Amino acid sequence: MKNNIVETISLTKKFKHQTAVNAINMHVPQGAIYGFIGRNGAGKSTALKMICGLVKPTSGEIRLFNDPDFDLAYRSIGALIENVGAYPELSAKENMLLKATGLGLNNKEEIESLLILSGLSPKDKKPVKQFSLGMKQRLGIALALLGNPDLLILDEPINGLDPEGIREIRNTILKLNEEKGMTFIISSHILSELDKVATHYGIIKDGELIEEITQKELAEKCKSFLAMRVNDLKKTTFILEEKLGIKDYEIKEDGELHIFTQNDSQMINTELMKQNIQISQIYYQKQDLESYFLNKVGGQDHA
Repeated sequence: MKNNIVETISLTKKFKHQTAVNAINMHVPQGAIYGFIGRNGAGKSTALKMICGLVKPTSGEIRLFNDPDFDLAYRSIGALIENVGAYPELSAKENMLLKATGLGLNNKEEIESLLILSGLSPKDKKPVKQFSLGMKQRLGIALALLGNPDLLILDEPINGLDPEGIREIRNTILKLNEEKGMTFIISSHILSELDKVATHYGIIKDGELIEEITQKELAEKCKSFLAMRVNDLKKTTFILEEKLGIKDYEIKEDGELHIFTQNDSQMINTELMKQNIQISQIYYQKQDLESYFLNKVGGQDHA
């Protein structure tokens, strides 16, 4: 069982009379890509800022790398939270050199390779103030990667990127995770992209962490299925098992039948009708991370 690289115990942040984060208990295993999802204003950024040491908790505890020395632990964290912390008059490379100096690093080859990895040119002298939002996001990721951190925290890392840029960032995350064992905490409102990389999820609603779930557990809960209502459930299940060899099904409390095996719905429908089963309703339900999330938090605003 992998050790948790990040744990929070009843982590809470209050601003005057408003509770932004309410007693959350996060568990981020070493080597995980942890997708942190919730609506706008749910408390994602505040929680991430507390983990990074940018915001002081009102109460609760943060454990990093099982190391009591927080100063040492924070040196192993790279972060891109909200705005990119870059000097607008300087180029991308100049910003990288400046931060590297502050970290006690002087490897110019590493700086150039990180810029290239993030999709920027080390030779580009254009100041950051002239960058597009996507270019600023790329620079933020490159800055966060300085010092080869063990944990990278990214808040909306693909914001403003075109489809090719999104694919490049996704591939970079997977490469760093697979080849270097880097752990990630990523918040994103583009759930279809998060679904392509995440190994674990944390769902936050109104400041409370309502669920943590692995990708494998999510896949089990998000099985696509053929749903139907019939006049004779007992006879229908007999036909499914004995005539069609289908055993992966479930009868819901309201009597709706869910068939999870990937079979031809027309074949099932035809066989049941041949056996005089009356079907009052039949439809195919495809579930994904977005539909699961919306069922958990309600509504359509899933940013």
